Amino acid sequence: MNDEIRAQVAARLKEKGMSRADLARATGIHPNHITRALNNTGGRGGNVPPVWQAILEALDLRLTVAPGAAKESGEEEGR
Repeated sequence: MNDEIRAQVAARLKEKGMSRADLARATGIHPNHITRALNNTGGRGGNVPPVWQAILEALDLRLTVAPGAAKESGEEEGR
């Protein structure tokens, strides 16, 4: 993932009052994997797979993050 997406995820966690540990529990993903993905500490955990990088580049597309429908309607999701 890119730095813009990581920043959006961090902002959303803060907005929801969630820690990375909370996110790990909510997703069932080991906390170390959450940390690697959000810190981009190497490995595959936080990177777009090469095949998707190539597809997005070839089609001149950009991976972005946007709030879900519950955010738009004012409802809380996942809590």
